[in-house]
Amino acid sequence: MVVVIAQLVIVLDATVVNIALPSAQRDLGFSNPDRQWVITVYNLAFGSLLPFGGRLGDAFGRKRVFLAGLAGFAVASAVGGAAPNIGVLLAARTVQGVFAALLAPAALSIIAVTFTEVKELNKAFAIFGAVTGSAGAIGLLLGGVLTSYVSWRWCMYVNIVFAVAGLVGGLLLLRPADSQDKPRLSVPSTVIGSAALFGIVFGAAKAQTDGWGAAVTLGSLLGGAALLAAFTVLQHYERSPLIPLRVLADRNRGAAYLAQAVSNAAVFSVMLFLTYYFQGVLHYSPIKTGAAFLPLAVGIAVVASVTQVQLLPKFTVRAIVSAGLLACAAGAALLTRATATTAYPEWVLPGLILLGAGAGSAIVVAITMGQRDVDPRDAGAAGAMNNVSQQVGTAIGIALISTFVATATSGYLAAHGPASQVAATVHGFSVGYWWAAGLYAGGAVVLGALIRPRTRLHLDPSQPEPAGEPAGLIG
Repeated sequence: MVVVIAQLVIVLDATVVNIALPSAQRDLGFSNPDRQWVITVYNLAFGSLLPFGGRLGDAFGRKRVFLAGLAGFAVASAVGGAAPNIGVLLAARTVQGVFAALLAPAALSIIAVTFTEVKELNKAFAIFGAVTGSAGAIGLLLGGVLTSYVSWRWCMYVNIVFAVAGLVGGLLLLRPADSQDKPRLSVPSTVIGSAALFGIVFGAAKAQTDGWGAAVTLGSLLGGAALLAAFTVLQHYERSPLIPLRVLADRNRGAAYLAQAVSNAAVFSVMLFLTYYFQGVLHYSPIKTGAAFLPLAVGIAVVASVTQVQLLPKFTVRAIVSAGLLACAAGAALLTRATATTAYPEWVLPGLILLGAGAGSAIVVAITMGQRDVDPRDAGAAGAMNNVSQQVGTAIGIALISTFVATATSGYLAAHGPASQVAATVHGFSVGYWWAAGLYAGGAVVLGALIRPRTRLHLDPSQPEPAGEPAGLIG
């Protein structure tokens, strides 16, 4: 429960703040470009420091780093909520991202080393995955309620409530792990790895505002990619690598990280466009917008539980992940039918239900698979990779699909005239949904080929292998 609260803090914050931004902008009087940076500075700090945060937990104790992450996030949230101007708000969001980078991998690694019995481990990851997948949608509702009835500042202050609960629970319930084989932190790996991720996330952010062909976009992306290649080579020769290549070398774990990148790229793009659709086209209030996303949240939570209890014992990982992504593809395809006059239950509701069902199975299994059978001394690094794949996938996915949406909208306006603004907007969103559906479907095919046949997560890798079928994941 303590770890779930910590994950709730991180995921809720992303969408709660999105809803609060228009009100914060009116209150503090900052520009539209500055509004985008409230999101971007958090993503830059969080995404670029995740490998460092994960290894810090491995080296200095996961409980210690976990509690430090919660405490720092709470303090930064308090400062952000009380911010008198945009400068203080941006600084607070940056610090939030720094402490989130400590907190997120520590939470996953604590689960991996605490639960040693396979059934309990799968159950823990199912709950964790359900929270990860559904908290974003719940955050939209919470953000709408707080913004409408209290103040945008409470979209920051609410983090303190969860963080304090997590701190008290962590102090009372978490046990320090005793390990004589703690890795050392490598300064070159930390600097190069963080710079590589910074370049990629910053480039994706600039692509949304400046375009993919802008010098700053291309320079950041190419520089990030070059540093990432250098970082990979360095990990091969480092005595204490930041991300040991043995964590990435496993075929199933690599597939798990790819699955999370694909899923997050598509689902957060869909949520972004639907938010604009609900508020800009259908003229929903912030609260009604949040409520409209509840079927997605409920679907993820329910199917995550069903997956753990019913599906894992009966089906292979390949079947569950591929089927889940195909369900998401079908849900995104249904959303393309929504128009400016479509009733919510007609296409949007079934689309969200399918997205929730697919994500509830695929994401939960991917998170579990990305953390399974890792050496305890590498648990933090594996947790960091789980989070890096989500962060980078989201950043690049939103930037790329947003470009297609903008191009389609402009093309429609050029063909039909400025009077067709609403129709052009809906057309652009439909194109975005189709791209998300294609991403899901392509991911299902690629991951179906990449995941080892007959891999099952409900089996204990230490037990004898059943005839004709490998047990668990092979690390």
